[in-house]
Amino acid sequence: MQKKVFQLLTNNTSGVLSRITGLFSRRGYNIESITAGVTSNPEYSRITIVTSGDDEILEQIEKQLAKLEDVRNIKELRPEESVYRELIMIKVRAAAEQRQSIIAVADIFRAKIVDVAPDSLIIELTGNQQKIDAFIGLLDGYDVLEQARTGIAGLGRGTEHIAYVEDTE
Repeated sequence: MQKKVFQLLTNNTSGVLSRITGLFSRRGYNIESITAGVTSNPEYSRITIVTSGDDEILEQIEKQLAKLEDVRNIKELRPEESVYRELIMIKVRAAAEQRQSIIAVADIFRAKIVDVAPDSLIIELTGNQQKIDAFIGLLDGYDVLEQARTGIAGLGRGTEHIAYVEDTE
């Protein structure tokens, strides 16, 4: 099993995300991560999907996605040709005597403290998956109350990997 990251440019229409996830559901494919948002052109959305499978399954996923009416462009974001980032917000129980050590761990990772409550901190961190996993690992001795991860967002490096949408109208 290998992991692939696909970047889709789609029409920015209602239900497009549902149709894409429905394709995965109907065929029994797994989505490990999915992010979506409007592009600089409000007519299009960029969707980044992380999925896994053997070569045959991953090829089938790409072909099936390309067949969807709203998908205007699809490409694989290879790690050596792309930049990936993910955001995590994590709430940690923090008694007064623990705050400084939690803040020190956050500082090492260049994370931000975005909320301070009498008994907890919310920390925001952006980075690649390995950085975020390492950060979570260092918080293992603390009481993590909640966490929210966005999933991977990515872009190809340089100008040769830009996804363009050709008008067929």
